[in-house]
Amino acid sequence: MANKLLSMNKIRQILIFLDQGVSQRKIEKEVRVNRRTIASYLEKFRSTGLTFNGLLKLSDRDIDEILGLVKEEVMEDADPRRVHFLEHLEYHNQQLASKEGVTRLLLWEEYITNYPEGFQYSRFCDLLQEHNRASKAVMHFEHKPAEMMQVDFAGTPLHYLDTSTGELVSCPVFLAILPFSGYGYVEALVDAKLPQVVSALNKALIYIGGVPKGVKSDNMRQWVSKSSKYEPVFTEMLEQWANHNKIALFAARPYKPKDKPSVENFVRIAYMRIYAKLRNQTFYSLKELNAAIMIKLNEHHQLSFQRKSFSRYELFHNNESALLQPLPESHFVIQHYTRAKVQKNYHVVIGEDWHYYSVPFRYIGKEVRISYCMDSVEIFHNCTRIAIHVRSFRKHHFTTVREHMPEAHQSFSDEKGWDPEYYLKQAERAGQNTYDFIQKLMQSNPVIHQSYAGCAGLMRLLKAYGAARMEAACKRGLTGHRFKYTVIKNILDNNMDMVEETEQKEYRTPLHQNVRGAEAYKTN
Repeated sequence: MANKLLSMNKIRQILIFLDQGVSQRKIEKEVRVNRRTIASYLEKFRSTGLTFNGLLKLSDRDIDEILGLVKEEVMEDADPRRVHFLEHLEYHNQQLASKEGVTRLLLWEEYITNYPEGFQYSRFCDLLQEHNRASKAVMHFEHKPAEMMQVDFAGTPLHYLDTSTGELVSCPVFLAILPFSGYGYVEALVDAKLPQVVSALNKALIYIGGVPKGVKSDNMRQWVSKSSKYEPVFTEMLEQWANHNKIALFAARPYKPKDKPSVENFVRIAYMRIYAKLRNQTFYSLKELNAAIMIKLNEHHQLSFQRKSFSRYELFHNNESALLQPLPESHFVIQHYTRAKVQKNYHVVIGEDWHYYSVPFRYIGKEVRISYCMDSVEIFHNCTRIAIHVRSFRKHHFTTVREHMPEAHQSFSDEKGWDPEYYLKQAERAGQNTYDFIQKLMQSNPVIHQSYAGCAGLMRLLKAYGAARMEAACKRGLTGHRFKYTVIKNILDNNMDMVEETEQKEYRTPLHQNVRGAEAYKTN
């Protein structure tokens, strides 16, 4: 009998031909089974005491039992070697997964030393692979519309370039998806802390236009304060957010990413349809980066599913959108309160971010109360709001409103904010000479910012002396080789711009008896 057992279909075909009186040689050609195998099965058929037709009327299981055709796996289940192997299977898998440098060969060598009558190396590896393959079976989830939203962070961040420092800022990427339609939300965040997560959750609900019945994440620390397979404990702030939106919180089992396969797949899609398409672009702010993400996300939603005639956008709006709970009247806001003393530079600092915000300078030395959330910063004095700012997360930077400055500081700030175009435009109004002189002043400095103070000084001289005298002074200044503020100032202070310039005649040495010419130096 061949080592490999025949399928029940082949056995029944042989029985049919035998019942019809067909020879074994012909059965071999028709069924394509070796005659030796057919002969061995014929012997088993006859040993049952039943006719061929009687065997055909039995079920597959009955034929299997009567003929004693026990499968190899069933026989092996009773093998003490297999029992021993299964008892140590968890240990083998644990060692392979957690111990660096551990190989199947090393484990087998230890196994065969402790159990010499055990399986050989090839069978040992086959059994490991067989049981691991069975343990990695994937369950199919049926997703109901508007029932669950899954959220996660991408493993790879995105970046933007901070122009003030030249630093490449790394931004974690938050993702949320409705598994039924595949309609999702993506946003790059300042950081992955809980306030940013809550803000992103708010924006995700606004983007989809409603609230699902539940939301699930893995056991990240922003989500779960105490992980458990059965009763996870969620962070207090997240529970407040859930109560505000009337949404249930869920957590995947620890170390079980397949509990939320939709968002795991959404991360993979985001890499292909957002990350890859933005890889050659440079962004200069988080706002600019998120605007580009949103464009690519909307394009993704408009694409039709593979081998289907509709898109995620169509599936969501036609079958899921109307089933979502309505959004709350106001989104959940994490409001923080603190007190501060207005510094001499008329700014207060939020210690959480180490960012400074301005207040009107007359409140210097006063104690104020600061109320801030993810989006805004409000500053109060005696219950009166004296300033409001958009919140910034840039450490050791200042957010300053011009009207909060003293008048002298405003003027200085204005000068610092001017650019070459401004100065040249003002000079052009005075005249061409003024324009040319200021242009040469700018060109004479290796760094253009070094010329701004001199340009500001020339603007003051223009205001003090008028355009006519400034034009005359610059005309005189252009004849020299130094293009500085002091050159024009000296000309105007000494009234040299008012002196008429006379045409200089060619200078010739006067004739005199003591002045020798070229003839005196000739040799005979």
